[in-house]
Amino acid sequence: MDNMKQVTNPYLPFWEYIPDGEPYVFGNRVYVYGSHDFFGGDVYCMGNYMGWSADVSDLGNWRCEGVIYRKDQDPENGDMQGNLYAPDVTVGPDGRYYLYYVLSSRSIVSVAVCDTPAGEYQFYGYVHYPDGTRLGEREGDEPQFDPGVLTENGKTYLYTGFCGGGDRSRHGAMVTVLGEDMLTVEEAPRFVAPGVMYCEGTGFEGHAFFEAPSIRKRGNLYYFIYSSIQFHELCYAVSTSPTENFEYKGVIISSCDMGIDSYKPKDKPMYYTANNHGSMTQIGDDWYIFYHRHTNGTNYSRQGCFEKIRFREDGTIIQAEMTSCGGTPLRGEGTYPAYIACHLFTDTDMTYIPWSGWMDDRFPKITQTCGDEDMERMAYIANMRSSATAGFRYFDCRGVKRISIRTKGYATGVVEVRTAWDGEVLGTFPIAYANVWHDTEAEIAIPDGIQALYFTFVGRGHMQFASFTLS
Repeated sequence: MDNMKQVTNPYLPFWEYIPDGEPYVFGNRVYVYGSHDFFGGDVYCMGNYMGWSADVSDLGNWRCEGVIYRKDQDPENGDMQGNLYAPDVTVGPDGRYYLYYVLSSRSIVSVAVCDTPAGEYQFYGYVHYPDGTRLGEREGDEPQFDPGVLTENGKTYLYTGFCGGGDRSRHGAMVTVLGEDMLTVEEAPRFVAPGVMYCEGTGFEGHAFFEAPSIRKRGNLYYFIYSSIQFHELCYAVSTSPTENFEYKGVIISSCDMGIDSYKPKDKPMYYTANNHGSMTQIGDDWYIFYHRHTNGTNYSRQGCFEKIRFREDGTIIQAEMTSCGGTPLRGEGTYPAYIACHLFTDTDMTYIPWSGWMDDRFPKITQTCGDEDMERMAYIANMRSSATAGFRYFDCRGVKRISIRTKGYATGVVEVRTAWDGEVLGTFPIAYANVWHDTEAEIAIPDGIQALYFTFVGRGHMQFASFTLS
């Protein structure tokens, strides 16, 4: 397909913010279901649910399916104080698509239904016990949060939970078995993964369940995927049963590459992070993990990314790196926007977004303009002060001899280019004060092969970084 686009992260347009991604292949398309943040948002999940899909053979071209469910459709949300938190979707025994979610203002599970994967869902009901009591409201129930669902053999397995540190009233992630009507509880909740207050001696120590439960099946193994108490990592536990005996196995991805030691020290963070949420799916011959990153220097403007993952023979997963390319190297030619940076850091290591309302002005951030016209809207890296580094992984470089960068800002100094975060400087660009975007070109040769590129500002002031061109 000549019109196929390269895959970049984030995989949706720069102006779209769909975190908490749950990917599924239905027919010949992959659909992603997530919550909906806003650029400049001041709380999580401010928007309605949006549908996005792509042909399984063209993951660089995503199609907006429009609004698939509005927050005013839930009868419990008459005052509109409830935001639509992270959803999940499953196909019921009747072939219809069921969307499970929890409002931010409630601790019960709501369900909507649709005849197609990304049509307009209609409110269907609340998950409840046979006597009509809603799950989460019976005495002894723990609050419901972040539903993940799997349907097989006429039963739907509903995974929920949230466990913050210091709260002994919440024990861990739960699974509840529902009947064929997709609403009625057939088996009461049981715990499948412990929270931090109850993880000692379980094998989950250091990676206890925090939130974002998700479930997938591969072969005869059930993979329980979740966000751990570390926030930034998606971990997984494995069992041959959907309801018990899950064993912690490791980290699938960290949104700051913590734990990766192939190109850096294991405990060095490479991006400013906070919570994480996502899941995995098979697309064609490959498996992918979907997750999200944080932008604009806050917790509330999150964007979806995905990476290829690899399995060992025993079914365990090799932790994936964050990339700018979703696992398939980009062509080492042409112009690339700076907002696809998968690494962003300074000489002061910082794992979590350093903010108190807004990001500390010592650190760079990915942000965007908000013009009324498309030509005025763009994403870029702001506030690159001395030592600020933007990293991009990976490019298939063949004969790259020249690079140009587009920058502006009250800055003077140089931008250094490397192929490793701590590598040899291959060349520099002079940087001077510029009130409008300005292109600077230099003859900088990049060795042939699969390469990362790192751009570091050294100087005074603060620089904005829009794009770079390889030729």
